[in-house]
Amino acid sequence: MPEPVRAPLLDGKVAIVTGGASGIGRACALAMAREGARVAIFDSGAEPGPHGDAAFYAVDVASESQVREAVGDVVARCGRIDILHNNAGIALRHPVDAEEEDAWQRCMDVNLKGVFLCSKHVIPRMVGRGGAIINTSSVTGIVGVRNRAAYSASKGALVALTKNMALDYAAQRIRVNCVCPGFTRTPLADALLRDPEKERRLVNMHPLGRLGEPEDIANAVVFLASDLASWITGQALAVDGGFSAGRPEDI
Repeated sequence: MPEPVRAPLLDGKVAIVTGGASGIGRACALAMAREGARVAIFDSGAEPGPHGDAAFYAVDVASESQVREAVGDVVARCGRIDILHNNAGIALRHPVDAEEEDAWQRCMDVNLKGVFLCSKHVIPRMVGRGGAIINTSSVTGIVGVRNRAAYSASKGALVALTKNMALDYAAQRIRVNCVCPGFTRTPLADALLRDPEKERRLVNMHPLGRLGEPEDIANAVVFLASDLASWITGQALAVDGGFSAGRPEDI
Protein backbone atom coordinates (compact mmCIF):
# COMPACT_ATOMS: atom_id res chain seq x y z
CA MET A 1 0.00 0.00 0.00
CA PRO A 2 1.39 3.46 -0.85
CA GLU A 3 2.02 5.80 2.05
CA PRO A 4 -0.79 8.36 2.49
CA VAL A 5 0.10 11.86 1.39
CA ARG A 6 0.44 14.17 4.38
CA ALA A 7 -1.27 17.54 4.14
CA PRO A 8 1.07 20.51 4.66
CA LEU A 9 1.03 21.58 8.29
CA LEU A 10 0.66 25.29 7.50
CA ASP A 11 -1.37 25.12 4.33
CA GLY A 12 -2.90 28.50 3.50
CA LYS A 13 -1.36 30.30 6.48
CA VAL A 14 0.41 33.66 6.24
CA ALA A 15 3.59 33.96 8.30
CA ILE A 16 6.04 36.71 9.19
CA VAL A 17 9.59 35.66 10.14
CA THR A 18 11.87 38.35 11.54
CA GLY A 19 15.59 37.94 11.09
CA GLY A 20 14.73 35.56 8.26
CA ALA A 21 17.64 36.33 5.96
CA SER A 22 20.11 33.91 7.56
CA GLY A 23 20.66 31.26 10.18
CA ILE A 24 17.70 30.01 12.20
CA GLY A 25 15.32 32.55 10.67
CA ARG A 26 16.15 31.49 7.13
CA ALA A 27 15.67 27.81 8.02
CA CYS A 28 12.31 28.62 9.62
CA ALA A 29 11.14 30.66 6.63
CA LEU A 30 12.04 27.83 4.25
CA ALA A 31 10.41 25.21 6.47
CA MET A 32 7.19 27.20 6.75
CA ALA A 33 7.07 27.68 3.00
CA ARG A 34 7.55 23.94 2.47
CA GLU A 35 4.61 23.37 4.79
CA GLY A 36 2.35 25.55 2.66
CA ALA A 37 2.63 29.00 4.28
CA ARG A 38 3.01 32.31 2.48
CA VAL A 39 6.04 33.83 4.16
CA ALA A 40 7.16 37.43 4.62
CA ILE A 41 10.71 37.99 5.85
CA PHE A 42 11.58 41.06 7.93
CA ASP A 43 15.33 41.64 8.13
CA SER A 44 17.60 44.66 8.47
CA GLY A 45 20.31 43.14 6.28
CA ALA A 46 20.62 42.84 2.54
CA GLU A 47 17.96 40.88 0.70
CA PRO A 48 18.85 37.20 0.98
CA GLY A 49 19.22 34.58 -1.71
CA PRO A 50 16.33 32.38 -2.87
CA HIS A 51 13.60 31.82 -0.30
CA GLY A 52 11.01 30.28 -2.58
CA ASP A 53 8.05 32.62 -2.84
CA ALA A 54 8.88 34.54 0.36
CA ALA A 55 8.53 38.32 0.24
CA PHE A 56 11.41 40.34 1.69
CA TYR A 57 11.03 43.55 3.71
CA ALA A 58 14.01 45.64 4.84
CA VAL A 59 12.92 46.29 8.42
CA ASP A 60 14.68 47.31 11.61
CA VAL A 61 12.42 45.60 14.16
CA ALA A 62 13.39 48.22 16.75
CA SER A 63 11.72 50.93 14.62
CA GLU A 64 7.98 51.16 15.22
CA SER A 65 7.32 53.08 12.01
CA GLN A 66 9.13 50.46 9.90
CA VAL A 67 7.36 47.58 11.63
CA ARG A 68 3.94 49.24 11.31
CA GLU A 69 4.43 49.91 7.60
CA ALA A 70 5.69 46.41 6.80
CA VAL A 71 2.92 44.65 8.75
CA GLY A 72 0.34 46.80 6.97
CA ASP A 73 1.80 45.87 3.60
CA VAL A 74 1.71 42.15 4.41
CA VAL A 75 -1.97 42.44 5.33
CA ALA A 76 -2.70 44.44 2.18
CA ARG A 77 -1.01 41.80 0.03
CA CYS A 78 -2.12 38.64 1.81
CA GLY A 79 -5.30 39.67 3.65
CA ARG A 80 -4.29 38.19 7.00
CA ILE A 81 -1.48 37.14 9.33
CA ASP A 82 -1.67 33.77 11.07
CA ILE A 83 1.89 33.24 12.33
CA LEU A 84 4.53 35.58 13.73
CA HIS A 85 7.99 34.19 14.38
CA ASN A 86 9.93 36.81 16.35
CA ASN A 87 13.45 35.61 15.60
CA ALA A 88 15.57 38.71 14.90
CA GLY A 89 18.41 39.04 17.38
CA ILE A 90 21.98 40.10 17.97
CA ALA A 91 24.57 38.55 20.29
CA LEU A 92 27.00 40.25 22.69
CA ARG A 93 29.69 38.38 24.62
CA HIS A 94 30.77 40.47 27.62
CA PRO A 95 30.23 40.55 31.39
CA VAL A 96 28.45 43.58 32.81
CA ASP A 97 31.56 45.59 33.68
CA ALA A 98 32.95 45.24 30.14
CA GLU A 99 29.76 46.16 28.28
CA GLU A 100 29.27 49.52 26.59
CA GLU A 101 25.95 51.24 27.29
CA ASP A 102 25.14 51.73 23.59
CA ALA A 103 25.78 48.07 22.83
CA TRP A 104 23.64 46.96 25.79
CA GLN A 105 20.79 49.18 24.61
CA ARG A 106 21.00 47.98 21.01
CA CYS A 107 20.83 44.37 22.21
CA MET A 108 17.70 45.15 24.23
CA ASP A 109 16.20 47.10 21.33
CA VAL A 110 16.56 44.29 18.79
CA ASN A 111 16.12 41.22 20.99
CA LEU A 112 13.31 42.47 23.23
CA LYS A 113 11.81 45.71 21.97
CA GLY A 114 11.62 44.21 18.47
CA VAL A 115 9.45 41.37 19.78
CA PHE A 116 7.22 43.89 21.55
CA LEU A 117 6.80 46.06 18.43
CA CYS A 118 6.17 43.24 15.97
CA SER A 119 3.70 41.60 18.34
CA LYS A 120 1.98 44.93 19.04
CA HIS A 121 1.24 45.47 15.37
CA VAL A 122 0.48 41.86 14.41
CA ILE A 123 -1.81 40.85 17.28
CA PRO A 124 -4.69 43.13 16.22
CA ARG A 125 -4.59 41.37 12.83
CA MET A 126 -5.03 38.01 14.58
CA VAL A 127 -7.92 38.99 16.83
CA GLY A 128 -11.10 37.34 15.57
CA ARG A 129 -9.40 34.38 13.89
CA GLY A 130 -6.60 33.37 16.27
CA GLY A 131 -2.97 32.78 15.50
CA ALA A 132 0.41 31.59 16.72
CA ILE A 133 3.37 33.64 17.91
CA ILE A 134 6.73 31.95 18.42
CA ASN A 135 9.55 33.92 19.99
CA THR A 136 13.19 32.87 19.73
CA SER A 137 14.72 33.02 23.17
CA SER A 138 17.87 31.01 23.96
CA VAL A 139 19.19 28.36 26.27
CA THR A 140 21.08 31.29 27.85
CA GLY A 141 17.67 32.71 28.81
CA ILE A 142 16.95 29.72 31.08
CA VAL A 143 20.42 28.79 32.39
CA GLY A 144 23.46 30.88 33.15
CA VAL A 145 26.26 31.07 30.58
CA ARG A 146 29.32 33.19 31.28
CA ASN A 147 30.13 36.46 29.48
CA ARG A 148 26.68 37.02 27.98
CA ALA A 149 25.08 39.51 30.37
CA ALA A 150 23.08 41.63 27.90
CA TYR A 151 22.19 38.75 25.60
CA SER A 152 21.09 36.47 28.45
CA ALA A 153 19.10 39.29 30.07
CA SER A 154 17.24 39.99 26.83
CA LYS A 155 16.52 36.30 26.22
CA GLY A 156 15.43 35.64 29.80
CA ALA A 157 13.05 38.58 29.53
CA LEU A 158 11.62 36.98 26.39
CA VAL A 159 10.67 33.87 28.35
CA ALA A 160 8.75 36.00 30.83
CA LEU A 161 7.17 38.09 28.06
CA THR A 162 6.07 34.91 26.28
CA LYS A 163 4.22 33.67 29.34
CA ASN A 164 2.51 37.00 29.94
CA MET A 165 1.43 37.34 26.31
CA ALA A 166 0.07 33.80 26.37
CA LEU A 167 -2.21 34.75 29.25
CA ASP A 168 -3.21 38.11 27.79
CA TYR A 169 -4.32 36.72 24.43
CA ALA A 170 -5.56 33.20 25.15
CA ALA A 171 -9.17 34.38 25.02
CA GLN A 172 -8.52 35.58 21.46
CA ARG A 173 -7.18 32.11 20.53
CA ILE A 174 -3.68 33.50 20.02
CA ARG A 175 -1.08 31.02 21.24
CA VAL A 176 2.31 32.37 22.33
CA ASN A 177 5.34 30.14 22.89
CA CYS A 178 9.09 30.44 22.61
CA VAL A 179 11.95 28.19 21.59
CA CYS A 180 15.25 28.22 23.48
CA PRO A 181 17.94 26.98 21.11
CA GLY A 182 21.22 25.57 22.32
CA PHE A 183 24.44 26.45 20.51
CA THR A 184 23.58 26.23 16.83
CA ARG A 185 25.71 26.49 13.68
CA THR A 186 24.68 29.93 12.45
CA PRO A 187 26.54 33.14 11.54
CA LEU A 188 26.06 34.34 15.15
CA ALA A 189 28.20 31.40 16.32
CA ASP A 190 30.95 31.77 13.71
CA ALA A 191 33.35 33.56 16.06
CA LEU A 192 33.18 30.67 18.53
CA LEU A 193 33.44 27.92 15.96
CA ARG A 194 36.59 29.31 14.34
CA ASP A 195 38.50 27.95 17.33
CA PRO A 196 38.62 24.11 17.12
CA GLU A 197 39.17 23.76 20.87
CA LYS A 198 36.17 25.97 21.69
CA GLU A 199 34.06 24.02 19.21
CA ARG A 200 35.09 20.72 20.83
CA ARG A 201 34.22 22.04 24.28
CA LEU A 202 30.87 23.34 23.07
CA VAL A 203 29.98 20.01 21.51
CA ASN A 204 30.86 18.23 24.78
CA MET A 205 28.46 20.49 26.67
CA HIS A 206 25.54 19.08 24.68
CA PRO A 207 24.67 15.54 25.87
CA LEU A 208 23.43 14.48 22.43
CA GLY A 209 26.97 14.96 21.16
CA ARG A 210 26.60 17.66 18.52
CA LEU A 211 25.76 21.29 18.02
CA GLY A 212 22.38 22.26 16.64
CA GLU A 213 21.62 22.91 13.00
CA PRO A 214 19.17 25.65 12.00
CA GLU A 215 16.78 22.98 10.75
CA ASP A 216 16.57 21.49 14.25
CA ILE A 217 15.09 24.75 15.50
CA ALA A 218 12.90 25.16 12.42
CA ASN A 219 11.26 21.78 13.06
CA ALA A 220 10.21 22.93 16.54
CA VAL A 221 9.00 26.32 15.29
CA VAL A 222 6.85 24.75 12.56
CA PHE A 223 5.33 22.39 15.13
CA LEU A 224 4.48 25.24 17.50
CA ALA A 225 3.01 27.25 14.62
CA SER A 226 0.82 24.36 13.47
CA ASP A 227 -2.48 22.95 14.70
CA LEU A 228 -0.54 20.01 16.15
CA ALA A 229 0.29 22.41 18.99
CA SER A 230 -3.26 23.76 19.34
CA TRP A 231 -3.32 23.11 23.11
CA ILE A 232 0.15 24.49 23.83
CA THR A 233 0.71 28.06 24.93
CA GLY A 234 2.97 29.93 27.35
CA GLN A 235 5.79 27.41 27.03
CA ALA A 236 9.56 27.80 26.64
CA LEU A 237 10.73 24.80 24.63
CA ALA A 238 14.45 24.05 24.94
CA VAL A 239 15.78 22.75 21.62
CA ASP A 240 19.30 22.30 22.85
CA GLY A 241 20.61 18.75 22.60
CA GLY A 242 20.24 18.42 26.38
CA PHE A 243 22.38 21.47 27.25
CA SER A 244 19.91 22.80 29.83
CA ALA A 245 19.35 19.40 31.46
CA GLY A 246 22.57 19.75 33.49
CA ARG A 247 26.29 19.03 33.36
CA PRO A 248 27.03 15.94 31.21
CA GLU A 249 30.33 15.02 32.88
CA ASP A 250 30.42 11.94 35.12
CA ILE A 251 31.53 13.17 38.54
